[in-house]
Amino acid sequence: MTIKLDFQTVKNLKTPGRYTDALIKGLHIWVKPNENKYWIFRYTHQGKQHNISLGSFPTLTIAEARIKAQQARDELDQGTNPVATKNASKALKQAPKTEKIRFKEFAHACIQTKRAEWTNQKHGDQWEYTLEEFAYPVIGEKHLDEITMEDILEILNPIWTTKTETASRLRGRLEWILASATTRKLRSGINPALWRGFLQTILPAPNKIKKVEHHKALPYRQVPNLIAQLREMDTMGALALEFTILNASRTGEVIGGLRSELQDDLWIIPGARMKAKKEHRVPLCKRSLEILAIAKIKDEDSKYLFSRNGKKLTNMAMPMALRKFDLEATVHGFRSSFRDWVSEETNHPSEVAEMALAHTISNTVERAYRRRDLLEKRRLLLNDWQEYCNTINQNVLELKVA
Repeated sequence: MTIKLDFQTVKNLKTPGRYTDALIKGLHIWVKPNENKYWIFRYTHQGKQHNISLGSFPTLTIAEARIKAQQARDELDQGTNPVATKNASKALKQAPKTEKIRFKEFAHACIQTKRAEWTNQKHGDQWEYTLEEFAYPVIGEKHLDEITMEDILEILNPIWTTKTETASRLRGRLEWILASATTRKLRSGINPALWRGFLQTILPAPNKIKKVEHHKALPYRQVPNLIAQLREMDTMGALALEFTILNASRTGEVIGGLRSELQDDLWIIPGARMKAKKEHRVPLCKRSLEILAIAKIKDEDSKYLFSRNGKKLTNMAMPMALRKFDLEATVHGFRSSFRDWVSEETNHPSEVAEMALAHTISNTVERAYRRRDLLEKRRLLLNDWQEYCNTINQNVLELKVA
């Protein structure tokens, strides 16, 4: 039975059974024959039904139960089984008694713990990706007390000079995870990923070898040819990438985009998901609407603009689509491609382009005067950008799929 649950309603429930919360999908209050009441989160993962006990009422309030249930729902949206997270957390609590825990299991639990402090989901995805890509092949199956400095160097050396920023961040993540293991008495001795006074004496300082680089941008004259080849791929990643290019959007805005944010030919991104924390309206051109329609057909029941089996795309979906081509470019760099095209090929005002990019105006006086979002002018601009992207430039060398 689905009802609107509040404190008094739950308190007065006497008939044994499960009562579904109308606000959070999967949240139930389970009334036992002895009238004890327990919060349960029920969900399906990979075709199998699961139940997670969240706590008893009234010890766990309705608000707290909803927060816990929503956190579990968010994990599902990220492709993680909440039961696995709960088991990992339980292992951490029992860690002093369970002397042998493998690094991958411990690291996953640490990341789930830290997610609560991150306002941007991208941070957690980046932690997961760098560990999966570089660390787990070396130490994933090692017990925490077996990891040495030589293991850390085996992870970092291949990328320290070629992917310095990634390597430096990965080292910091390894240090934090291993420090947490030491705090829980799962290992002892010096932290093998420690920088100051340790790895600092072996590896060159990142700021001495790191080159300050902007996101690599594809020259705008090559964009139409890339668009044409993306359309031949017919994958969800390719659709999302084309949509991102056409709307000069950021990766996080697109992969976190919800169908509920669409209003006719407008995509209204709430401030909570924008870098500037301000609502951003995107006027969608004809091709953008076509892309969204195709994406919906591919995953009809999803709440996301772009997804696979109801789960939103990861941060790597679009880079992987782009990787099919032998290009020196990043997904974020297409915003620069768009900006260069506006400046060099059109008469559209600079402030309209900046509004389309959702850039923050640094000048407070100018910001005070520019209160409107120039929606119709941006609509004309993005329609012109669409027309340009639809026109293959025969003078540009054709892109080759790797």
